Amino acid sequence: MTSFAPTVSVPRLVIAAPSSRSGKTTVATGLMAALTERGLTVSPHKVGPDYIDPGYHALASGRVGRNLDAYLCGPDLVAPLFAHGAHGCDIAVVEGVMGMYDGASGQGELASTAHVAKLLRAPVVLVVDASSQSRSVAALVHGFASWDPEVRIGGVILNKVASDRHEELLRDALESTGVPVLGVLRRAPQVDTPSRHLGLVPVAERQAAAVEAVAAMAAQVRAGCDLEALVALARSAGVLSGAAWEPPVVQPVGGRAVVAVAGGPAFTFSYAEHTELLTAAGAEVVVFDPLRDERLPEGTRGLVIGGGFPEMYAAELSANEPLRKAVAELAFGGAPVAAECAGLLYLCRELDGRPMCGVLDATARMDERLTLGYRDAVAVGDSVLAPAGTRMRAHEFHRTVVEPGAGPAPAWGIRTPGPRVEGFVQRGVHASYLHTHWAAGPGVAARFVERCRTS
Repeated sequence: MTSFAPTVSVPRLVIAAPSSRSGKTTVATGLMAALTERGLTVSPHKVGPDYIDPGYHALASGRVGRNLDAYLCGPDLVAPLFAHGAHGCDIAVVEGVMGMYDGASGQGELASTAHVAKLLRAPVVLVVDASSQSRSVAALVHGFASWDPEVRIGGVILNKVASDRHEELLRDALESTGVPVLGVLRRAPQVDTPSRHLGLVPVAERQAAAVEAVAAMAAQVRAGCDLEALVALARSAGVLSGAAWEPPVVQPVGGRAVVAVAGGPAFTFSYAEHTELLTAAGAEVVVFDPLRDERLPEGTRGLVIGGGFPEMYAAELSANEPLRKAVAELAFGGAPVAAECAGLLYLCRELDGRPMCGVLDATARMDERLTLGYRDAVAVGDSVLAPAGTRMRAHEFHRTVVEPGAGPAPAWGIRTPGPRVEGFVQRGVHASYLHTHWAAGPGVAARFVERCRTS
């Protein structure tokens, strides 16, 4: 009997750029919205560990935004995770990260947009900021198109074009490259989204303004891009072989354990697969907002507090004393608590001088220095997330400092930069600056939910 490997043939495009701030988010988000307006079911994706852009993607497409990170999850999981997210969709749009060939520091192409495009066998559309060039655009596009013959640049979108004459010069120059121009966007300040110390302001913090911005992006892409040509290019993507990723399902014994997950404007950083893994492991996931809810969800047996911007809401978080006390009571009672970055700050005694939950004997404050980068981490001791010795890939991204940086029982040991230890493990609490992707270690969610049942 002949067996056939499952395949994925969802039309797909990767939106890349020569550098950051070239207009990838505008084009990718606007394209998602414009295609959705046409009645297509669009699957939105983001290369790398970015949590903010997927929020705009979700607003544009009406589907949860998903990340594809070849460092955190490993190259072998990129296509399966893509297939999981894109199941049942008409087309997928993947927004790149940084410059197209920029990946994990010192590790070649790993986790770059180009790397992910190759793993997905997807054509690339290069978004070029043409605001300060004319004929030189041809050299730039030729260089990017020829650098890696395994990357197929199927077209270019010119952004921030000043005038009809400027567009004519750019098009004439690009004729010699053989790369077609699939769109020309004029400068449009209405599509800009505000930024601050860690990038764009998340959708949850500016809902109405974000809706307007996404609508403006869609209008700009609709007016300036050849949507039919972009869809045709997406349909030329190669077939992917292999099964889609699925969270391992555990049949709960004695009912589902309620796991409270922090949400709202202060805690917006989370990978979609985390909730899916918790649910599959037997948890009843209930989202609550630490800015507004004075109680944890009824029957809470475990708590997950992901990343976000608690430093922007320190006064409001501190003022919600009933919830702070409820979190502390749960943690001191030994319930499993998983806190990443923003969650770490919330569990400290204070943040910028304002009282927080007081679960950890540490203080947190804003800092001018940006801490950013991938990390190779190992669990120092046993915790609710992993046994001692477990290796996980992670990402660190913050402008705050926690003092001390590690407790008597640290969460992780990090080789570079370092070596050093960081984070806190005490009772059922695992608190750390490091963001991890649980799909790379599905036993994490199962272990956490099992501890929720038995604690």
